[in-house]
Amino acid sequence: MRRARSGANEESDERRVPASRGRGEVREKASRFLGFAARADSTRAAEEILESLRREYHDATHVAFAWKIGAGPDASRRFSDAGEPAGTAGKPIAGAIEASDVTDVVAAVVRYFGGTRLGTGGLARAYRLAAARAIAAAGTERVFDTVGVEVRSPYDRVGRVRRLLEPPSVRLKSERFTPEPVFELEVRRSRLPSLLAALKEGRLSYRICDL
Repeated sequence: MRRARSGANEESDERRVPASRGRGEVREKASRFLGFAARADSTRAAEEILESLRREYHDATHVAFAWKIGAGPDASRRFSDAGEPAGTAGKPIAGAIEASDVTDVVAAVVRYFGGTRLGTGGLARAYRLAAARAIAAAGTERVFDTVGVEVRSPYDRVGRVRRLLEPPSVRLKSERFTPEPVFELEVRRSRLPSLLAALKEGRLSYRICDL
């Protein structure tokens, strides 16, 4: 997974994302709120997950949602009340996402109206709680922003390249030796400056490439 980030410390390229899909439910005065959370690495992936939910729960009263994709000031954020009173559904779901400290996540809450109005406060609490339960059920895992680096080496410097490998921060993805040794590395973004400095010092040619 690659995503531009600033800063050079080890934490600057680390983020927490959903480990799996999660589900949570809240019942309030006969209304049912079904919460769902899933990892989404792009807005397109988030839209596909939401569209699948809308098809599956086509008879629901509302399908409100929020997502957060990326990190820092460049993160993509969006939420929708899906027909509920303004600020009672999408924003509380977004609040649950922010409180969980995860990113690359889409959370949706499917509501079946039970016949009794809950008021704006009741609605907001139910939507947030259903989303929070779904996010908690999904669990989290740590992932790192990485960069691909292709290194070309004379045969007599292959050992120098191998000494630069420090999994998981600098990991060998592939290697080939025809007609010359070529190594494809996956590097944590925070380690890139030091790796490039070492390659220059070792007089090894390289190029930064897509993973």
